[in-house]
Amino acid sequence: MLPDRDAAEEAAEALGERFRVTEEPQLVRDALAGEDDAEDAQWLLVVEDPEGRLDAKELDAFAGEWDGWREEP
Repeated sequence: MLPDRDAAEEAAEALGERFRVTEEPQLVRDALAGEDDAEDAQWLLVVEDPEGRLDAKELDAFAGEWDGWREEP
């Protein structure tokens, strides 16, 4: 979860370089409940890792570089 679109786009680009993710991460706008204003939106950077190759602590630190955090479904 990232605070804005710019951070999400930067993180998506860096994700592939740092973690060697081959699939393009999906960016999804997550508007806060009841808000239509783009200023009140967070962005999800969706990364699927069915094989469990990505380390959760490393992903937490990575998201923190953009003032974000990691969530699991």
